[in-house]
Amino acid sequence: MTDETLDAVMTQMRACRVCSDLPLGPKPLFQLQPGARILIAGQAPGSKTHEKGRPFDDASGNRLRDWLGVSRETFYGDPRIGIMPMGLCFPGTGSGGDLPPRPICAQTWRARVLTHLSELELVLIIGRYAIDWHVPHLAKAKVTEAAGQWRALLPASMILPHPSPRNNRWLIRNPWFEAEALPALQARVREVLEP
Repeated sequence: MTDETLDAVMTQMRACRVCSDLPLGPKPLFQLQPGARILIAGQAPGSKTHEKGRPFDDASGNRLRDWLGVSRETFYGDPRIGIMPMGLCFPGTGSGGDLPPRPICAQTWRARVLTHLSELELVLIIGRYAIDWHVPHLAKAKVTEAAGQWRALLPASMILPHPSPRNNRWLIRNPWFEAEALPALQARVREVLEP
């Protein structure tokens, strides 16, 4: 453990050029403050958020904010909400959509950042790569099975499917998520963010 501050780590993260070969170039996107109580651990920024320079500033973000029961202003303006994806930069696209986050990103930054977030009360784990890192005992579980463990994980964490419109079919096939898990998530978010 070093004496580096979160500000020092974030300065280094913003300047990171480890993946200089990315199709749109490196542009690390995250939102962190030392007093964060909620951490959104997503996959990696999409091309739209890369272009805008702000995490979850797209249709997926609109749905995620609805799931959390918070306004856009709260999502981006409340220092108690942190966002740090597994990959900080847009990884490019492949035949099935966006490529996965590059492992080097989490290996380089994740543990260093998490040591500074001592006030976390809720970690929202979105997608396969975040599950593998944050909930390794569920690494072999399908996302649906892992997300179904929400009762066992709350109040400290919750696994979410990706809020992308591409997952509309998943939401239809898994009505329990909106009927049971989301009300519990919204209640927990309200509890954490109470003044």
